[in-house]
Amino acid sequence: MKVIDLTQYISENMPVYPGTEGPKIVQATTILREGFAEKLITMYSHTGTHMDAPGHIVTGAKTLDAFDAGHYIGTATLLDVSGCLDGAIDASLIDRHAESIRGMDFVLFRSGWSTRWGRESYFGKFPVLTEKAANLLCGLGLRGIGLDMISVDRVDTEDFPIHKILFRAGLVIVENLANLDAIDAPVFTFSCLPLKMPSSDGSPVRAVAMIDSAARTAK
Repeated sequence: MKVIDLTQYISENMPVYPGTEGPKIVQATTILREGFAEKLITMYSHTGTHMDAPGHIVTGAKTLDAFDAGHYIGTATLLDVSGCLDGAIDASLIDRHAESIRGMDFVLFRSGWSTRWGRESYFGKFPVLTEKAANLLCGLGLRGIGLDMISVDRVDTEDFPIHKILFRAGLVIVENLANLDAIDAPVFTFSCLPLKMPSSDGSPVRAVAMIDSAARTAK
C-alpha cells in the first residue's frame, strides 16, 4: 500500500488565517538539562492542515468529538479544480462528476494552490464553490470535503456562506491539504483523524491518502 502524506508542517513561521496568531513552539525541556526533551505548543485549533466541525460556525451543530473515530477514515475521490481560473467552482462541474462522487465518503479538491504555501498569494483568489455547487455536494452522501486551500470561503468573507451550507448538512471540512498531485488513483482511502478534545470546533489533522496497487492500476 502506498501512503501519501497530505499534511503541511506546523511551524512558527507558517501561514495562518488572516487575523489569527501563529503557533508558538517552545523547547520546554531538553535531554541535557532535564533528561528528556519536550515541547510546549500553543496554537489555535484551526492551524495548518486542519478540520472544521459544523459547530465551528453553526450554533448547536456537532463538534468533532461527537463523531466516531471511524467517521474520519473512508473512501475518497479527487476532483481537479485547477482550471477554475475565474475563481468559481460551479454547479456544472459538480454535476459532471456527481456519479463518481456519489457513494464516496470524501471528495478532495485539487487546485494546485498549495504550491503557494508561504507566499502572500496563498490568500488570493483561490477557487471557491458557488452556493449552488455546495448545495449539490450536500446531496451526494458525503461525510466531508477537503481542499488544498486555506478556506472554502474567500478570506474577506463576513458571513461564511459556503461553510454554513456544508455545516448545516453535517459535513466536515479539511483545509490546507498538501501533495494532492501525488494521488494517482481514482478512488483511495482518506484518513484525517482530529485530536480528541471536548466541544472541539476544529483540530489539526495528520491527513493521508492510502492507495493500493490495484487502485493505481485501475486509473
